[in-house]
Amino acid sequence: MTVGARAIHHVGVSVPDLAKAREFYLDLLGGVEVGKPLEWEDNPFIDAVVGLENSAAHQFVCRLGNAYVEVFEYFAPRAAAQDPNEGVNRFGYTHFAVQVDDIEACYERLVAAGIRVHTRPSMDGITIDADGRKHGYAATYCRDFFGNVFEIMEIYDDDQIRPVWRAGEGVIPAG
Repeated sequence: MTVGARAIHHVGVSVPDLAKAREFYLDLLGGVEVGKPLEWEDNPFIDAVVGLENSAAHQFVCRLGNAYVEVFEYFAPRAAAQDPNEGVNRFGYTHFAVQVDDIEACYERLVAAGIRVHTRPSMDGITIDADGRKHGYAATYCRDFFGNVFEIMEIYDDDQIRPVWRAGEGVIPAG
């Protein structure tokens, strides 16, 4: 018997500068802020949930297509500075991926905004058949303003990677 997980609802990201994170998630990635931002300090219930004592933080949530990203800036306890070059081989959650409709245009926009991209995406993985339909995918890893890793992907029908969104259809139901 499974626990009944139906979908990934959101990914949580802790950042050292919430205003800069808004610039990244809302302005660059195009996320839509949802709900009222949350702020807390000296809240025993939240401390119990997050497993921290005497925590204080500000937060916002945005929707990126079919999922949400919850972004926190903790003021207490304040974390040590993160290594912006932390390897994606470390144990634990290493990145999240965002499906885009034009990876080359997305790449150019991110680079122009000062986002570090590990490598230019190669379009060799995308082919066009005789009917003009695209197949395959292209992807690359990037780092937000703080060093958190995310992936951008342009995805078409492919045996390895399934798209979650398709032009003209929107979000594709699982199946």
